[in-house]
Amino acid sequence: MTHPTAASSHVPGVGHVVPIRTLLGVLATLLVLTIATVAITLFDLGSFNIVLALTIAFVKGALVLLYFMHLRWDRPFHAIVIVSAVLFVTLFIGVALLDTLQYHPDVIPGYAPALKR
Repeated sequence: MTHPTAASSHVPGVGHVVPIRTLLGVLATLLVLTIATVAITLFDLGSFNIVLALTIAFVKGALVLLYFMHLRWDRPFHAIVIVSAVLFVTLFIGVALLDTLQYHPDVIPGYAPALKR
């Protein structure tokens, strides 16, 4: 019985092994981005606050998908499925928000309807 060499051994069902240095680097980046998300709330940048917060959230989500969920080393089909799902959710939310300006004149400032029990 011969022992398989390191180059030829492949165990089915075992995921990709990521070096701890890479995982710690991604973790540090995620922590820095979380601090940045909290820090931008201290400044009034107008409507740019939400754009910046969503951009940081997108980058953090992409890092989690790529490194902690091993999508970087997975089949390209899985990346296509993830990207398609994100695009469809974006499309659905965008279509739902298209008519929000139409109802804006009906909003009375400082008025909230009472809840019926």
